[in-house]
Amino acid sequence: MRWLVDGYNVIRRDPELQAREAESLEAGRRALLHFIARAHRASRDEFTVVFDGARPSGGAPTAGRIRVVFSRPPLTADDELMRFARQMRSGAVVVSSDRKIQDAARRAGSAVLTAEQFLEALEVPERSSAPDIKDDSDGEPVRAKRGNPRRLSKKARKAQRALGRLRQP
Repeated sequence: MRWLVDGYNVIRRDPELQAREAESLEAGRRALLHFIARAHRASRDEFTVVFDGARPSGGAPTAGRIRVVFSRPPLTADDELMRFARQMRSGAVVVSSDRKIQDAARRAGSAVLTAEQFLEALEVPERSSAPDIKDDSDGEPVRAKRGNPRRLSKKARKAQRALGRLRQP
């Protein structure tokens, strides 16, 4: 499975990573890449972390199956993530809390996780029950669901499978 990670979006959702980014952008990027590498050494999944801006002259460290992509102006990291999601379709999991990216990824058939869900899955060992996946993140009331009330929606099941892959030892 291919993970498409909105780099700065994830960094700015974690206090530890944010503190490293306050030192410098490069320090923040390295901290995120090391965090992903440390959390998933045995994973067969591939991670593509996308950042805005040009690649620094020294390059970014990559570990194992982690690839770093920098957007080239006039494109942004959001544009690159949406392009990758359209190319990979259901073979990708897009990690971003940006609504525009989430909507485009879902239209492409990709699973979607928020930055918070991704960070929690990498830090916390798997719990005995299903993770909290909420479809009403914009605060609107949830419509009554048709069908089996105990079964998660298709979108939520896809996200749950992706989280399960992250949490596997």
